[in-house]
Amino acid sequence: MSESFIPTTYQLQSVATGNLFGDSGWVLDAPGEDVPSLVRAIYAEKQLQVKGEEFGLYRYADWLPVSRMLNGSTAPVTYKSIGLANVLGLSNLYITFSGYWPERGAGMTTCSFKETEAYAVCGRLDPKQGKVLVVASAGNTARAFAKVCSDNNIPLLLCVPKDYISALWFEKPLNNCVKLVVTESGSDYFDAIHLSNQVCRMDGFVAEGGAKNVARRDGMGTTMLSATTHIGRIPDLYFQAIGSGTGAIAAWEANLRFIADGRYGSHKMKLMVSQNAPFTPIYEAWKAGSRQMLPYEDALARQHAEQISAKVLSNRKPPYPIVGGLYDALRDTGGEVLVTDNEEAAMAGKLFEQLEGIDLHPAAAVATASLIRQAEEEGFSHDAVIMLNITGGGEQRFKLEKDLHFLQPELVFSIHDDLDVIEDNIRLLSWK
Repeated sequence: MSESFIPTTYQLQSVATGNLFGDSGWVLDAPGEDVPSLVRAIYAEKQLQVKGEEFGLYRYADWLPVSRMLNGSTAPVTYKSIGLANVLGLSNLYITFSGYWPERGAGMTTCSFKETEAYAVCGRLDPKQGKVLVVASAGNTARAFAKVCSDNNIPLLLCVPKDYISALWFEKPLNNCVKLVVTESGSDYFDAIHLSNQVCRMDGFVAEGGAKNVARRDGMGTTMLSATTHIGRIPDLYFQAIGSGTGAIAAWEANLRFIADGRYGSHKMKLMVSQNAPFTPIYEAWKAGSRQMLPYEDALARQHAEQISAKVLSNRKPPYPIVGGLYDALRDTGGEVLVTDNEEAAMAGKLFEQLEGIDLHPAAAVATASLIRQAEEEGFSHDAVIMLNITGGGEQRFKLEKDLHFLQPELVFSIHDDLDVIEDNIRLLSWK
């Protein structure tokens, strides 16, 4: 199978200026430009040709910036809802599921769509560069990258808040190429990002790049590729819960590629993205009409992050203001930012499991709750073609069926540790 895989041909483009340039290996920013901007992959194949299921996620390789195919991937699965659709009175509700649900053909053993990011990012990474990949995460992203790197012998350093490491469970022990360091108890995702940034100032380490990495966004965009090719057209409405909003940006970019493809419609689907109250910085900025994020005091942000059920949605520094980021995506699609509390999300998750047959991650329950509330609003089109992006599910079932192994931290850092302390301790680790 791998012998028939051909590296994808593409260029990179600055969203701010339109300038085109080659990918020299790990480009995250447009060279020589002052205005902060995302860069996009411009693929040689304008029309997507989907490969066979045996290619896993790489069945969408025409629109993935990858040079190799890694072992163990599966793609998101899209199906037309019956149970939830009937209760909500929706005639064209399609569910794109990323997680563990064997009967649906969904085989992501980390139970999260973060696997789509990890297989794309690591498929872009050149093994000859000889550096340790550094990833900051609130849980699901770390689990996905750990699995992919362990299975494919890729050196990885994870930076995660200590209070979130219960999310680092696996179906088998990990390869020693994967190592975990944490920020002290009481810290949050922003603190883990800060630690990762400090590590990446050291020789021998390379930042995964977050939303700036075209492979991360286009990997996440495979949810949209799955939905659109299954439905046969671009959806009208897109529902997803967001922490950074990177998945919504990815869906928007995939939408633009489908318009250029010419076979799936010429319209832009409306992004309907949700935050988990009381952690709602994107909602506050959007409702204020502000491209810039509003001030959010550190202690209050940590308090709000602790209160929400969907901890993975607690990103304080999302790619919202940057050119080509979430603000632009929402403006271009006429999108909306919605809010759901823990109680609504829990009720929605139970309803989904009852009607569709699988348990949801808290973030996916937030998205489902927002869809339920919108379907009850006056004037909502019940005939619209709707894509509900279920970004994680099947975890409860997976844990019942498997014996779990947990990744333990090598080091614990204070949020006040300076670069010298961090460097001295990180140098004690070895990937050889």
